[in-house]
Amino acid sequence: MKNLWAPWRIAYIQEHPQENGCFLCNSFQDKQDEKHLIVVRGKECFCILNKYPYSSGHLMIAPNRHKPDISDLTDHEMLEIMKLARNMKDLLATIMKPDGFNLGVNLGKSAGAGLVGHFHLHIVPRWSGDTNFMPVISEVKVIPQSLEDLYKELKKHL
Repeated sequence: MKNLWAPWRIAYIQEHPQENGCFLCNSFQDKQDEKHLIVVRGKECFCILNKYPYSSGHLMIAPNRHKPDISDLTDHEMLEIMKLARNMKDLLATIMKPDGFNLGVNLGKSAGAGLVGHFHLHIVPRWSGDTNFMPVISEVKVIPQSLEDLYKELKKHL
């Protein structure tokens, strides 16, 4: 297997030690939205850019409360999560012009959840051909826009 060098990543790795606790709760409680890439805060939930995206524009919507399962959420939380998902999907469609979207939830480690303790909904923009040879042959994903630039673009349109 060949190497794809990304020397600029070492600064990120060295500056971002492993977090203690839930990264969603830590980000929400810190109130430094730009630092944590929180795009929107609502009464019941918030929207955050995924720092390890499946594709460019990958967002997550989570309740403000640390709850592991959809069954633990109130009706108000569920409604606000879905309204925010609709609004953010529409905003991504306007800004990024994807060909489609994946919206999904992974409940439990065996279902693919990387964070099992805090319920969250993924919004992933998709483009025709975005499952190209790079992840298959090179085990590399190409993300064409920086998280910081996308954050600024989303905030500009809210």
